[in-house]
Amino acid sequence: MTTALITGATAGIGAAFARRLAADGHDLVLVARSTDRLRAQATELHDRHGIEAEVLTADLSAEDGIAAVERRLGDRRNAVDLLINNAGFGNKGRFLEVSMADELTMLKVHCEAVLRLTSAAVGPMRERGRGGVVNVASVAAFVPRGTYGASKAWVVQFTQGAARDLAGTGVRLMALCPGFVRTEFHERAGMGTENIPGWMWLDADKLVAAALADLARGKTVSIPDPRYKALMGVVKLAPRGLLGGVTSRTGRKYGPR
Repeated sequence: MTTALITGATAGIGAAFARRLAADGHDLVLVARSTDRLRAQATELHDRHGIEAEVLTADLSAEDGIAAVERRLGDRRNAVDLLINNAGFGNKGRFLEVSMADELTMLKVHCEAVLRLTSAAVGPMRERGRGGVVNVASVAAFVPRGTYGASKAWVVQFTQGAARDLAGTGVRLMALCPGFVRTEFHERAGMGTENIPGWMWLDADKLVAAALADLARGKTVSIPDPRYKALMGVVKLAPRGLLGGVTSRTGRKYGPR
């Protein structure tokens, strides 16, 4: 039986990965900041699916939290076969309206933690000749839209580059780029969502199923929905200057309020 470690495991996409992987028979290491929520989730998944669910409380915006997860990923006696780097958040406000401390915290969670945890996981995986990493990014990575989009663009570029470097080792890396997903993400950031069209919303469980299928196919970037695939195709053809203006207006309409 293989083991998957999931950061940001208690809600949204992370919780959907936990449900699906537990149903598929994987043991889990569940990582988040809330011990109580982690324990409740671990008990539910164990009772429902008969898998072992380990709880690891860690705040990935803090050095101690990242280091704790690094140590778990480096434990060769209790190997992790699949890493889901899902932890993340959004900031409410435009550039210069968000404090520098909050901007730097975002970069620590979205970039530094992803870099360090991927590195900690991939070393032992390469030694065993098998394993996988899914780094959760966003379709925001493909448009000029502030620090959040920039941090997710870094995730995509890093993951693609690392995947090329690890080709032939048996270790697969993939950046997952969803659009709007019905999770706690927007509520936590204080973002209004009432103006977002219904067609733009994705179901977290369906998204995870598509993502795992893409990982099995060896894709390095997954945009797990035909609607967003088409939308990103248009984005690639649009002039950057025009795209910047459109995404800025769209961000004001659909983003933080």
